[in-house]
Amino acid sequence: MSKLSLLDLGFFIAESEASPKHVAGLLIFKRPPKSGAAFAKNLYRDYLAATAVKPPFNRIIQFSLNALPHWRATDHVDLNQHVFFHTMPKGENDRKALYALVCKLHTPMLDRSRPLWEVHVIDGLPDGQFALYQKMHHAYADGITMARWTAECYSNSPSDVELTPVWTQKHGGHGSRAKQELLDLTWKEVTGNTRRFLGIGRLAAMLFLESIKLTKNAIALPFVSSAKTPLTGQVTSGRQFATAGVSMNRVNAIRTRTRSTLNHIALTCLDGALRRFLVDQGVELRRPITIQMPVNLRKEGEKTAGNKIGIIQVELSPPTDDPYVRLRNIGYSLRNVRTMVDSVAPEAIESYTIITGLVAQIAEMLKLSNKMPPMGNTLVSNVPGPKEHLYIRGARMEEMHPISTLPPSNLLNITLFSYAGDLFFGLIATDELPNLERLGTYVQEAFTELEQSVSDAHA
Repeated sequence: MSKLSLLDLGFFIAESEASPKHVAGLLIFKRPPKSGAAFAKNLYRDYLAATAVKPPFNRIIQFSLNALPHWRATDHVDLNQHVFFHTMPKGENDRKALYALVCKLHTPMLDRSRPLWEVHVIDGLPDGQFALYQKMHHAYADGITMARWTAECYSNSPSDVELTPVWTQKHGGHGSRAKQELLDLTWKEVTGNTRRFLGIGRLAAMLFLESIKLTKNAIALPFVSSAKTPLTGQVTSGRQFATAGVSMNRVNAIRTRTRSTLNHIALTCLDGALRRFLVDQGVELRRPITIQMPVNLRKEGEKTAGNKIGIIQVELSPPTDDPYVRLRNIGYSLRNVRTMVDSVAPEAIESYTIITGLVAQIAEMLKLSNKMPPMGNTLVSNVPGPKEHLYIRGARMEEMHPISTLPPSNLLNITLFSYAGDLFFGLIATDELPNLERLGTYVQEAFTELEQSVSDAHA
């Protein structure tokens, strides 16, 4: 038996048919040279034969009246309930059709009576390509951990054809602990609680000073975003998915010229794209867009499973038509956020995340999300991925697209994922958000505009 952290448990409390709490990835592969048309089908069959399922992929969530929710390991996992095969029909196998299938797979909740994960092999894409869509419940792990697990189950060379499905690997943080480890863990919980309370006090003071305007942009406040935008409201079932992507060479060129980070540049492009998207819908904000941004709370080198993240609010740029000015404004905001995160204990950030998330979740459960201000206009996360191409049985992975879940009151979630020289933007939204594909186009156009603005500023 393994207990859940409060963050892990929160994903079950927040879950509903309209708002399932699993996250996923869409991986696009190119078949190896001289491989047959049955390559993907054979891969699926080999997956079904990989029956040595390791934690957490053999764990089922248990709820009862006389015990706290916990994970229970099962001795038998029927892979036919977790691994599936699809063939795209000829003439209906372009990206639009693929994304439509992915949305259909991403919409329903995972069955809680069995381990909470699925892998779908999708064949029949043009030019010898096939795809893997894999999803698992967010209570298993956060995005950074899932990205690491994914990278570990693929090879770095086309000549390495050994198959190591993610569910057959032993992942850190799930093994049994020795007695001394348990004693150490107890001591860490005691000291951690002390840091938690001190940090919460410091964080509360910072929020209070910002709310009465004795500080300016030292920390962004939750629940102050405008509720009157198409990006927010009551989350409903049905999903749509879109992507955008830019070369990391282009990103790095701007980083070098402006001394910015990847986050600065990506958020600058998203800020411009979101404002243009909102203008299309007849909404022109006079104040900065506020995003929710997950931050990794693990120490350097820590590889625990489960969730160890905090979610904080970040104000982007005040309205401006100059992308370079927008970049500088966002850089200022992110430096303030970094100072805030570094000044309080990770336990305090975690508690803040739980408290604000609970308020938002209660509003969603009471169907008040259309009436009260949301925590932010959207959620944007950044998950670093492998820098080199990965392979499965010689098939090169060409693209990795993240597909996340929607937080309460947000109809859009954006995840950044860097892989093999490209930066991918994964956009997931409810069916109610209009023209999501256009937003993906605006992201790429905003990047080009930023390049030009930076070039002009440094001419």
